[in-house]
Amino acid sequence: MKPFRLLVILVITLLSIQSYAMSKTDTPIQTIQADLKLLETWITAQQEYRNIPGITIGLVYDQELIYSKSFGYSDLAEKTPLTEEVPFRVASITKTFTATALMQLRDAGKLRLDDPVKDYLPWFNISQRFPGQPPITIRQLLTHTSGLPREADFPYWTDHNFPTMEQIKATLATQETIYPPATRIKYSNLGMSLAGELVAVISGQSYEEYITTHIFQPLDMSASSVIPDESYQQLLVTPYSHRQTDATHKIEAYTETKGIAAAASIASTVGDLAKYVSLQLREDDNSPDAVLKGTSLKEMHRVQFLNPNWSGAWGLGWSVWQRNGRTVNGHGGWVGGNRTQIMFIPEDKVAVIVLTNSDDGEPSFFARHALDHMGPIMISAFAPPSEAAIEFNPKWQKFVGTYVEPGPYFTEVLIRDQILVMSTLSFPPEDSPDSEVVELTPVSENIFRMTGNNGNGELVIFEFNEMGKIFQVKVGSNYIYPKALYKK
Repeated sequence: MKPFRLLVILVITLLSIQSYAMSKTDTPIQTIQADLKLLETWITAQQEYRNIPGITIGLVYDQELIYSKSFGYSDLAEKTPLTEEVPFRVASITKTFTATALMQLRDAGKLRLDDPVKDYLPWFNISQRFPGQPPITIRQLLTHTSGLPREADFPYWTDHNFPTMEQIKATLATQETIYPPATRIKYSNLGMSLAGELVAVISGQSYEEYITTHIFQPLDMSASSVIPDESYQQLLVTPYSHRQTDATHKIEAYTETKGIAAAASIASTVGDLAKYVSLQLREDDNSPDAVLKGTSLKEMHRVQFLNPNWSGAWGLGWSVWQRNGRTVNGHGGWVGGNRTQIMFIPEDKVAVIVLTNSDDGEPSFFARHALDHMGPIMISAFAPPSEAAIEFNPKWQKFVGTYVEPGPYFTEVLIRDQILVMSTLSFPPEDSPDSEVVELTPVSENIFRMTGNNGNGELVIFEFNEMGKIFQVKVGSNYIYPKALYKK
């Protein structure tokens, strides 16, 4: 038997004993120690197999970084262990900060998302190769549906010589759109760089100053930098290339992103990114001092554009997809030996952050599997107790029966699993018997609210005559009647 396989069996055995021994007084973090150990064992094995220099991972539940750990080395030559305090360049995750800034300015009444970009950047004169198209808007920059080329017209990913914003402005007229606006998703560093210029022009501050004062400082992200200076660069993790043919990694040179800063410049730590991710999980916070109000966060997170073939979707600055029946938001990043990934599920208030220091680090692989493994566990351990189950009331039996309404529909009210439910069946009927089942949650003795997966929140009111019999039921603003009493 291979040594690592033996180690895994030993770890699982020990963790099973540990899990069995836990008491009812253990804290949530204590109750998931076994699961975290399994995660660590898996990451260690994957890191060794993939020969990744360093990996830092963070798990967030709601407003807390509940777990973070680093694996491997910050610097291979010096054998410097990677720690959670070491910053990485988060690269394209920067785009989500740019989108957040524009949403803040929108909420302050300084722009509208459907305003043409040219209203604020008069020099925005790229050639539109599709005649008769409407102007490109701010919303389209944030959803990557502007139709703009992926890059400004410089080979900066080849020679690592990034253009300034002035150079981008000077060459924009020589470029042309790739697609008509609002027809398909086309990821664009150029578009998000222009979005950063919008932040500067509309706010009257430099991009760096705006992000620092309106996002970093309110979130206490003191270990982060918008445009790392020389002193901050000395703190950064050593960036490595993909694995070479001799199984070694080359050090990647640091590159200044200059005019592409709003698309790729920010550097941060797992602790600071956890604060930023926690902001994303505050969708219910609409207080006056919110960094970004919850309704705007929801707007950013929900699908704003879906490719016609349903192959991909974007919110405002965030990608959106479905995994295991849950809606996930996220963004990844890559720049010269730094590969990073954030994923979160707003509904469940869980998130994962993965930072790697090699071009083949594949952080999305680690993030997906960490979220799959730890997401349900965090929800179970940390979520507040759910509301007490509604206690069954034997008097509900009087509501059970068949009800009809004008038209080819009838409604069954019945008790299922000690819960009062109703199901309105149409003709032709739906494919699944459960497709129309609505739970009825009591409001008062004879009044219920339609809840559950198919509920719409409307009231259901059972009305009785002087003989104590149900003669009609008000459902929302309409009525159904006991089948035995109903006459056309």
